[in-house]
Amino acid sequence: MMPFYRRSHEPRARRDRHPVPPVLRGWVLPIVLVLLWWLAARLHWSDSPLLVPPGKVWDTAVQQLLSGELVSALAASLRRDLIGLAIGVSAGLVFGIAFGLSRLFEKMIGPTFHTLKQISLFAWIPLLSVWFGLGDAAKVAFLSLAAFFPVVLNTFEGIRSVPGELIEAARVLKFTRRQWLTKLVLPAAAPSILAGIHLALVYAWLATLGAEYLLVSGQGIGNTMIDGRELFLMDLVIFGVIVVGLVGFALNWLAARIEHRLLAWRGRSVAQF
Repeated sequence: MMPFYRRSHEPRARRDRHPVPPVLRGWVLPIVLVLLWWLAARLHWSDSPLLVPPGKVWDTAVQQLLSGELVSALAASLRRDLIGLAIGVSAGLVFGIAFGLSRLFEKMIGPTFHTLKQISLFAWIPLLSVWFGLGDAAKVAFLSLAAFFPVVLNTFEGIRSVPGELIEAARVLKFTRRQWLTKLVLPAAAPSILAGIHLALVYAWLATLGAEYLLVSGQGIGNTMIDGRELFLMDLVIFGVIVVGLVGFALNWLAARIEHRLLAWRGRSVAQF
């Protein structure tokens, strides 16, 4: 009869012998899609000019990189994204902490805030374009709004979700107001706050492309895609879509790693990527 400990380890051993290494499993679907795309163009499954071969997109990518156009466009988009993110997150933390700590502030400002958050983000663009024009100022203001709301909501929920047992312990230990905030409230609310900042990063990047698409003045990766659409260069449009996806993936990965590191003290982070 086979020993019990051997039987218990057999399923894990079978899983470890998977033909695709774990680090490569996320690439399986993209590789399959690229192969299908190549076959569709190679075998002329469609005569539409919208179907461009992967090789042409690759040539466009090389040309954009060597000419410096890709670097310039990405730098402009990321600069706006980071400025808007910094403004939105900073304001969101201030408002979220005030909402969470002060019932009076919540009663006075809360109804207006909850009304404003129901307005579609893109509905602000006409108003922002009147106030700030069509340049970078309007785009940064738009990105700040995109980052502001998730940070406020998650900070508020994190502070209001602090366990009552911890609050009672702080009272017994006679924490000062500063100690109560820095050693109890903010550490306990940190997972929710970091989740809000993570969402703000994602929303700000998505809003960057929306702002560049609707406020077409200036340079950016969104403007590159608009140029491709207007000139009917589908290889340039597809290249822009791929770049946007890769940058979004990189930003999400970086945010998840930072969140994981900052919450390592919890043993298991909420940032599971």
